[in-house]
Amino acid sequence: MSELTDTVDLSNCDREPIHVPGSIQPVGFLLALTSDWMVARVSANVERFLGLAPDAMLGRPFMDFVPGDTVHALRNRMAVLRGPNAVERMARCVLVEGGDPFDVALHVSVGQLVLEAEPSANETGDIGGTVRSMISRLDQCEDMSAFFREGARQVRALLGYDRVMVYRFSGDGSGEVVAESCRAGIGKFMGLRYPATDIPAQARDLYKRNLLRIISNVRGDTVPIVPRLDERGQPLDLSLSVLRSVSPIHLEYLRNMGVDASLSISIIVGGKLWGLFACHHYAPKWPAVSSRSVAELFAQMFSMRLESREGLALVEYERRARDVSDQLLSAVATDETLLRDPDWLGDILTSVIKADGVGVWINGKHASSGTTPGPEDFRRIVRALNGTASGRVYATDRIGAIVEGADTFVSEAAGMLAIPISRAPRDYVILFRSELVRSVRWGGDPHKPVEYGPNGPRLSPRESFAEWKELVQGRSKPFTEPELRVAETLRATLIEVVLRLADEASIERQRASARQELLIAELNHRVRNILGVIRGLIRQSQPDDPAAAEFIRVVDGRVHALARAHNQITDDHWGPAPLQALVDAEARAFVDEHERVVSQGEPILLNPQAYSTMALVLHELVTNSTKYGSLSTTGKVRFTWEREIGGDLLLRWVESGGPEVRQPTRRGFGSTIIDRSVPYDLGGRSTIEYRPEGIVATFRIPARHVAEARSFAGPAIKFPRPSKGHPAAPPPKMLAGHHVLLVEDSLIIALDAEDILSRLGAASVTPMASVEAALDSIDAHRPTVAMLDINLGDRTSLPIADRLLELGIPFLFATGYGEQARLPSEHGDRQIIQKPYTLENVARAFDRMLGTSGQPD
Repeated sequence: MSELTDTVDLSNCDREPIHVPGSIQPVGFLLALTSDWMVARVSANVERFLGLAPDAMLGRPFMDFVPGDTVHALRNRMAVLRGPNAVERMARCVLVEGGDPFDVALHVSVGQLVLEAEPSANETGDIGGTVRSMISRLDQCEDMSAFFREGARQVRALLGYDRVMVYRFSGDGSGEVVAESCRAGIGKFMGLRYPATDIPAQARDLYKRNLLRIISNVRGDTVPIVPRLDERGQPLDLSLSVLRSVSPIHLEYLRNMGVDASLSISIIVGGKLWGLFACHHYAPKWPAVSSRSVAELFAQMFSMRLESREGLALVEYERRARDVSDQLLSAVATDETLLRDPDWLGDILTSVIKADGVGVWINGKHASSGTTPGPEDFRRIVRALNGTASGRVYATDRIGAIVEGADTFVSEAAGMLAIPISRAPRDYVILFRSELVRSVRWGGDPHKPVEYGPNGPRLSPRESFAEWKELVQGRSKPFTEPELRVAETLRATLIEVVLRLADEASIERQRASARQELLIAELNHRVRNILGVIRGLIRQSQPDDPAAAEFIRVVDGRVHALARAHNQITDDHWGPAPLQALVDAEARAFVDEHERVVSQGEPILLNPQAYSTMALVLHELVTNSTKYGSLSTTGKVRFTWEREIGGDLLLRWVESGGPEVRQPTRRGFGSTIIDRSVPYDLGGRSTIEYRPEGIVATFRIPARHVAEARSFAGPAIKFPRPSKGHPAAPPPKMLAGHHVLLVEDSLIIALDAEDILSRLGAASVTPMASVEAALDSIDAHRPTVAMLDINLGDRTSLPIADRLLELGIPFLFATGYGEQARLPSEHGDRQIIQKPYTLENVARAFDRMLGTSGQPD
């Protein structure tokens, strides 16, 4: 099958190019003319056909030895050449007065007009009638197999080759013989596959340019082009030539197959190389120009009929898909729960895309129907899909290519087609196909290592074409291009369904938002009053013990910082607040000379969670610097921030001019806030360096917490300094031996809860702040009990609860919403701790859940 070219580098990037001297087959001759019709190149055999020596022709005007009416006809035909790959033909053209006529082909190659001439065969016939008769036979074929078979039979009847095959390319570049017509006694190639290396990509590109390629005799000599190089040192580009010789590697390839002559005609569908009519003959053969013209025209008509048939099949297929889309829309409009029903979805989707099972993943919940992977494997598949491009259908016939360990479920699901129906979080409807174990017949071993030939680093043709069978495992039937197009249509429909449901939910959220506005206003009022009361209580406490007084001062400062932050974000209706205002408030509260704290950065807003976190961090940095660092003397602090390319916010706190700094020997609560608040509460990063010249702290806040503002005014916020404390009591050791998973998105609350759980005897406590981190922790280190904060920022811990329920691990919920907390029916009877956490309410909840034995009731 292979064809290589002498004008294109067909080597791989790590091999030397394959160069073939420019030459033609001796069945005709070639002339190349410059723009002023001077003879620039000739083939060495021109004397045999025209009686003129090559040396006598080079550099002479073409019209010196060609009749004027022939020159006129050639000029007219040249005028209709259109496009870089255009070829024109003239029959029975007289090139020498009184000489025999020639059939001439004309094309342009790098500014030169190339004429190829073959002696006329004196054949006549009705080309149009012949093609019409051939096409009418094609149109009577009922299915594609008969269509291909009839095409091969018609070409063989026309050209008389021993074997004619319809060879179709696959998406990976390999090819398969899908139809064949051959004389008796030479064996069958039908159904054989050939690896992509047999016809390199460069050769396939050439097949799109030159639709008909002929080799008359694989053992015959060739005729060189004179001169071999032009004045620029370049050979003549013979890509569009009919007479051109081919690579000796390809000739050796054909000889190894036992073929003496070949002809190929390209089948172009939709502007792409669909395949070839590949003709083999076991003796030298050169078909007449008229027969080749009919064959080329037939191949073009065959391509159009093929494209039409495939198009009609696709139209019918997509019509069925539209019917399914309409059915989806109308059904879900009356019952939105159908979207989560895998049995219903499976019935409707597999009516247009064949599959063995359907899985649905929506809001972290999984449901399936038919033959699908188990819940654990399904989760791994979803995680792998989240690494693919969002918003597009993803299909593979081998799940193991993207999921490690897929061989454990390959019998149930080897291939999949994933239809995303949201962006964040990523929800999917996934169609699964079971493993299809099949035997593939190759025309030789496709896995044979590359060998080098005797002429150095150049590819050698393979020698064995014996049928070679390969057992393909771990793959499903591939999803076709039409199925992918239909899947995209269904994706759009499913997203429309989701958006319609979202619109209805939005209307309900608007109603709830109005009620929430009133609630938030009342809540903010009460919170401010409570902060004021706490501040007053702390300020009224004046103990004689210096240590207690220092403790009150520290707690008062921290509550004060939170109060200032809360005041700012509630003034903005619990929306993003300016970072600069926070810096100004802390600086004014602790530093008399405000210019000693220099801040620099573009106007930036932080969301409420990040704003409260940074309020505590900045407070600890300022108070620490005031007590021990540069602000304790005459030094300065430079606080800067900037947005990175990905949108994250990078902040730097740099002290200078203060006393020499040393690494602290004791880690206090303030250091914990500075070091762990940003990573734990916000999912960012923080580092602190104790340099002799001053502390340098760096924080990275993820982009989701940050918004840019064109301008803002940072008001000076002044709050009193409250304080609080809490007593400790000797607790029962009801959690002895237990490993507790604690899910809480606030670092300070998590630290408090961790202390309570440890006092209750827990062997270990693993705090986690997000759903993903908690799920990964469960897989890595399975807990024995768990305590879950229901609300984690803008998400809930229900996916974690579902996972714990599957594993049979006891757990309870915690909430700050009091009696307003609502749980789904499967968790409706679960224990709930009301915040704030205390030793008593945590112990009481675990006692009810575990009983006096310390094990689940």
